[in-house]
Amino acid sequence: MKTFIALVFPWLIAAAVAQPSFTAPPPPTAPVEDAAMRRDQYLARRMEALRWRAAQANPAEPAKLGLADIAAKLALREDAAVCSSRIVELMKTPSADMFWMFPVTCISYLGRDQLTAEAKAAIREAWRTYYPLRGDTENHWVMYYTTLHLMADLWPDEGGDRWFNGKSSAEISAESRAWLLHWMDLTTTIGQGEYDCTHYLGEYAIPMLYLSTWARDPEMRQRGRMMLDWVFADFAVETLHGTYIGSHARTDDTTVLEKWNALSSYFAWQLLGNCPAPAAYGGWGVYFAAVADHYDLPEVIYRIGTDRAGAYTHTERKRTRHRWRNSDERNAPVYKTSYITPDYALGSDQGGLLQPIQQHSWDLTWAVPDPRGVHNTIFSVQPFFGPDELTMYFTEMPDYMPASVTFQGKPTYISESKLLGGSPYEQIFQQDDTLITLSDIPDSAPWKQINGFFSKDLTALEEDASGWIFAQGGRAYIAYRPLAPYEWRPLEKGGKRLLSPHAKNGTILQAAAARDFASWEEFKAKVRALPLTITLAPTPRVAFTTLRGKKIEVAYGTAPRVDGRVIDYAKEWKLFAGPYLNAEVGGRRLTLTHGRLKRVLDFNALRITDEIVP
Repeated sequence: MKTFIALVFPWLIAAAVAQPSFTAPPPPTAPVEDAAMRRDQYLARRMEALRWRAAQANPAEPAKLGLADIAAKLALREDAAVCSSRIVELMKTPSADMFWMFPVTCISYLGRDQLTAEAKAAIREAWRTYYPLRGDTENHWVMYYTTLHLMADLWPDEGGDRWFNGKSSAEISAESRAWLLHWMDLTTTIGQGEYDCTHYLGEYAIPMLYLSTWARDPEMRQRGRMMLDWVFADFAVETLHGTYIGSHARTDDTTVLEKWNALSSYFAWQLLGNCPAPAAYGGWGVYFAAVADHYDLPEVIYRIGTDRAGAYTHTERKRTRHRWRNSDERNAPVYKTSYITPDYALGSDQGGLLQPIQQHSWDLTWAVPDPRGVHNTIFSVQPFFGPDELTMYFTEMPDYMPASVTFQGKPTYISESKLLGGSPYEQIFQQDDTLITLSDIPDSAPWKQINGFFSKDLTALEEDASGWIFAQGGRAYIAYRPLAPYEWRPLEKGGKRLLSPHAKNGTILQAAAARDFASWEEFKAKVRALPLTITLAPTPRVAFTTLRGKKIEVAYGTAPRVDGRVIDYAKEWKLFAGPYLNAEVGGRRLTLTHGRLKRVLDFNALRITDEIVP
């Protein structure tokens, strides 16, 4: 009887094998020293995700199989006949544009020696008759052109009558290659446009994994591998126990509060093993897991993500996505700063409208034993929306755009209580674990206020007569100073919103490790004693000496000063700078270091070099 069950119902066995990681206790955060053991654990996590996904689909009910189920089953080399039959049906009604192209490319390659001739013919016909749109964002185009390049490799030497766009395989291959090289050149010279996204990390990593695994051209395979290392190094250096911290070009209303709850945490779980997997392995995680055995994370990136000796400052230069209107610069620079310690991390950009709709400009994130369901963050925003923002980055007509955005998965865009988005009236400066925002909001703005997020998971919160608000999250002490009077509003998801309804405004945040003070009272006393001058008229200005003894002077509309020195972002910010990642603007060359480990990704020579530094 046991043999019969194992043969006929393997999905039942898989479902009962082990508790999925997203419901299991959190993993340890210490690095795994043995490289062979680390690889075994990585592959075991890959198999766990695939088996869980495959187990969700009962072969006895083939009509319920989706593309992700089929990809998982093909990666496990099971139920190929059932998958083939279902593919024939699914290819009759394709939809979702590049989000269809992406999984079907994965299935096509995984199924080369498993799918029936009928299933393969159905896929081929769909690529002739279905016209997927290219989309309008960077992640859309990376998916679109990577999949086109790979499918042209799969079906070479075919004429335009065999493709939806009327172009031949050779033309498609040349066009997609040219765009991918253009994107890689932009990324390695002036940075990504959709940088450090909590969800869209996957839409860059997975195509590059496919390119590095399946491209016919050795050059494209090498480029895919190098870009995959580049993207993961960029991710690892700005994580706190696997959680993405600080500024993001794009996040969402859930993840901006529960920082761990994102597809990016799947990659931390899969690659670093130091945080819980998100529910259903992030959904899209299965498409990485399907081919993850073809990638071996370099040890230097693993160490950067898991093995830090102490606090460090890391800076990056990114770019805005393409600006079509309302700007003299097509890709304005984005200047990022992150200060990361074992207990907390503070990260920010310089403020302004750097991305549409889903920009998150700064936050403090503190370490917790288990981040699931925890709002381990604090931040503030100057809420803003308007057609000028949208038409800067999108090509549609302005009249209906703000209202239509709310029906496209961005429900808080026009909400006064929003906690997500950038503002043209917000200026931000960070020095170590101190941050100051300033706002001078005109009458024409939709709201003249600051919204501050205070988590339900703070273990202490005190309003002090000095004007400081003192809080504790985990092992981090926090001092938060609104520049103008405020009131409290409850939040539906817990915690509360600090509403400061004044046009000349801002926020000061000073973080510190609890371990550095004899007591909570000592921390508060030291913050109260710090020199601080706040001026709101005619424009906001702050002079503040930090806990680390740095004198910061910031005035709205002018460059910040630290100890009397003017900060010149354009001259000082490299593409990457810090103890772990370093790259020059325009250099196409990233140096990764950790201890004696050194790895160089050189896109000029298209070469990866590794060495052990003496």
